[in-house]
Amino acid sequence: MNHVLIVDDEAEIRSSLESILSEEGYLVTTAATATECLTLLRDAAYDVVLLDIWLPDRDGLDALAEIRQITAESQPEVVIISGHGTIEAAVRATKLGAYDFLEKPLSLERTLIVLNNAMRARQMRETNLELARQLAVKGVTGQSVAMKALRQQIKLMAPTNGRVLIYGESGTGKELIGRAMHAESLRKDRPFVELNCAAIPEDYIESELFGYRHGAIPGGPLEKRGTFERADGGTLFLDEVGDMSLKTQAKVLRALDEQRFYPVGASHPVHVDVRVIAATNKDLEEEIARGNFREDLFYRLNVIPFFMPPLRDRKEDIPLLVKEFLQEFGTQYGRPHVEMTEDALAALRQYHWPGNVRELRNLVERVLILNPKTQRLERRHLPMLVFRAPGATSSSAGGTEQYTTLLEAREAYERDYILKKLDECHGNVSRAAEALGLERSHLYRKMKSLGISVKE
Repeated sequence: MNHVLIVDDEAEIRSSLESILSEEGYLVTTAATATECLTLLRDAAYDVVLLDIWLPDRDGLDALAEIRQITAESQPEVVIISGHGTIEAAVRATKLGAYDFLEKPLSLERTLIVLNNAMRARQMRETNLELARQLAVKGVTGQSVAMKALRQQIKLMAPTNGRVLIYGESGTGKELIGRAMHAESLRKDRPFVELNCAAIPEDYIESELFGYRHGAIPGGPLEKRGTFERADGGTLFLDEVGDMSLKTQAKVLRALDEQRFYPVGASHPVHVDVRVIAATNKDLEEEIARGNFREDLFYRLNVIPFFMPPLRDRKEDIPLLVKEFLQEFGTQYGRPHVEMTEDALAALRQYHWPGNVRELRNLVERVLILNPKTQRLERRHLPMLVFRAPGATSSSAGGTEQYTTLLEAREAYERDYILKKLDECHGNVSRAAEALGLERSHLYRKMKSLGISVKE
């Protein structure tokens, strides 16, 4: 539902506009001062703000400038209203980013037309931003049989409204399939909204999915639109759907069946048109047998099943993925022409990749960072982990032939081992030092000598 904020010091105008716009189907909130307006905008997202130019505590145009600062991520369209309109004020309002300028006494017909146009303008702006984000997303990379079949399946199923359930290990790129499905669907001009069900605490998952009204969450914003509402007309991607509690599953099931739901604290339902694409790294049929997942929800989601193969089953795609990641990070770090030798790529193909494509991407970025003056990455630049992994051939098991001195081999091992411990400790240097049996200051010195940054 489109949300309008009315800011005017005259109670009659606020009440009249609220009544009319509510009848037109808008969700309406009102404020009498600029201070109250700015507080509401910090707490919740609005589509359009009707802002009086004369307010008791601040000039409306000054408030407009501040609105642009505090709503940088989700800017509403602002329509200035005034009983003392001048050309100078209208020009200044336009320069500050106002969508339009209405004079009092307000014409009901013109107000509704301007409001509708402002809503459409904001929707187009959000659509353009989403399309720009989609263009930045790489395609489903790979020339293996599995990836060719997957692209064909996406092309066939994307134009439908059938719900999709994507199976695959962590790090295989399930979200990428979801985005590719959306980009080729009839909903491509509408939002793609994602939610990682495993990353949201149980106490907050319902409000993240369905939103809330009237300050229903203590200490949180007064109102919030959930992912279902933000994805209206588009696609909702539910990642790790197998981690939702049974209570949340029941509410998602009802929302899917009815295409409507009640935000927390709301007395009226919100109707939506959403295509749901879900993903999981679990065997949901096994979770059903254990009583951890609802069978009826499984059948609602599993209309079109997709299977994302692990990287170890499509190692012929590794050179293409490495090239893509080198281009991405090379451009990011000002080194667009970095390449990797065939010998190094052969070593990567021998590794078993438990972390899948995500692990490969992280490794490519790490190697690029740790070798800032190298344009041609060789076998000796790869971390020891690649050579010690199960599945490596006996000739490369130790990876020792890549080093010319004992010192070089020892430093490579230490660097890789410290990075591994930092990964395990989520970048916490103090915890990593404790795990390594070192003083924190000693670890910092060692990291500096090995070229490991704290950020990394």
